[in-house]
Amino acid sequence: MKKLFTTDSAAMLLIDHQVGTVKLARNISHVHLLANVRALARTAIETGMPLLFTTSQEDHFQGPLFDDLEKIAPDAHAQRIKRPGVVDAWTFEPFKSAVVATGRKKLIMAGLTNDVCIVYPAISAVEGGYEVQVVADGGGSPTQVADQISLERMRNAGVGITTTNQLMAELAIDWASSTGQTIQSIMYEEILKPLVEG
Repeated sequence: MKKLFTTDSAAMLLIDHQVGTVKLARNISHVHLLANVRALARTAIETGMPLLFTTSQEDHFQGPLFDDLEKIAPDAHAQRIKRPGVVDAWTFEPFKSAVVATGRKKLIMAGLTNDVCIVYPAISAVEGGYEVQVVADGGGSPTQVADQISLERMRNAGVGITTTNQLMAELAIDWASSTGQTIQSIMYEEILKPLVEG
């Protein structure tokens, strides 16, 4: 693949994975969604990728970030960008500046809702000259139709659509490498173990 995303070339952006907002993701199991988000955050931390969190209106129904994310990435959690209500995170200057500061032009993005939280910043980032992959199962939508339309809209705008396992395999490159072994362990612990041992 000519446009391979690697742990050395990409940054991980997790948008609005909040305890209240998760109620709006109705087309995916919350257990699976959380496992995927944990896997993404752990992959960034354990392979040294830049990791950014942003939230929207934490003092409203959206609430704080998932507790697990603070445990996995306490520094990124402490430095999260709190948006007062701006829907498109990319247009909120503190968030965009933090992304620019990573120095990475390839962005892995996931948002709690695909139909609102991620669709706009993903398209805006592509328009800003970034290569973007959105992890579709790192979020969900109120309905399957809403999810499908948002994914189609992003794809039509040049956003790559992927899944957690697919993205992690791309980043691993070689399961026998040190990076590959790290990612494989995360994938097994967070996602595959219930399937293999269940």
